[in-house]
Amino acid sequence: MAIAKQARRGDGRSRAVTGVRRNPAASGASTLPIYIRAVDVAMTRDDRDHLRSKLTARLARFGRRIERASVRVEDVNGPRGGVDKRCRIKVVLSGMPSVTVEDQQRALRAALDGALGRITAAVRRSVGRRDAAPVRRGARAPAPGVDRRRTHGRDAS
Repeated sequence: MAIAKQARRGDGRSRAVTGVRRNPAASGASTLPIYIRAVDVAMTRDDRDHLRSKLTARLARFGRRIERASVRVEDVNGPRGGVDKRCRIKVVLSGMPSVTVEDQQRALRAALDGALGRITAAVRRSVGRRDAAPVRRGARAPAPGVDRRRTHGRDAS
């Protein structure tokens, strides 16, 4: 979607400038869109703020490649207790498959920190695979004057 705005020239006159409206997260200028969902877990505002700030800090270097991140926190066993707080972080990358990590711990903050500790490396690996992948092109045409037909041991003439 094109947008128009006024820009001042050096001589004081204004001119119309058109540009393309972009996703603010793609430019790295704005914050990363993070969606947090808690299922059967009481998350305090402090927990949510901790999660947002840590995730934003860890993924800031990939700003242009990340569309959004979603975090799902759930109590696996319910009231029975045990190692039952699970934190799953999913990062949606532009033009690449999504990256998902999870951690399960007894305490909520430990599960959050465990998943946060793995997400940077997982995104780095995925982006690195994309950057290291060879560019695949169509079949190359044979050089002029070269006959590439298989003759299976028979004389080609």
